[in-house]
Amino acid sequence: MNDPAFRYEPAENHPGWFTWNLTDETRFNGQVMGGLITRIEHRGDGVRLVRLRMLPERQHSNILDAVHGGVTLALIDIAMFTGLHTLLQGDAAGSVTLDLSTQFIGAGRVGEPLDAVVEVLRETGRLVFLRGLVEQGSDTIAAFNGTIRKPTKR
Repeated sequence: MNDPAFRYEPAENHPGWFTWNLTDETRFNGQVMGGLITRIEHRGDGVRLVRLRMLPERQHSNILDAVHGGVTLALIDIAMFTGLHTLLQGDAAGSVTLDLSTQFIGAGRVGEPLDAVVEVLRETGRLVFLRGLVEQGSDTIAAFNGTIRKPTKR
């Protein structure tokens, strides 16, 4: 799972978790989202999932003091690529989002871990179909599904 665009290594102070950060921290992920951590989980039916976690701070909030919807959407988008990379050993840096559908169910809270949990539904030669939930504690914040297009092989 070695990709020079990402720092994917054991997360200090978070046993069982790995970092999921760009090596170039001047880009969106590092400047807006902050440090992200991830781990692979197994659902009761054996399906492998990826959990991507962020810790929302004040700069991630809207005027209602909830996590801004754009931040939640960014977390979802990044989580889809985390799933592509960690579950399928896919080229996250060379892939693009084709579509993303999100249903907001609740408001995220600042100061508490916010997780996007992703599963791969299907992989074809060029496409990966994913779905998941954004969770905060026992609350569901959003549901989503999306498609990633993998890069052309040259």
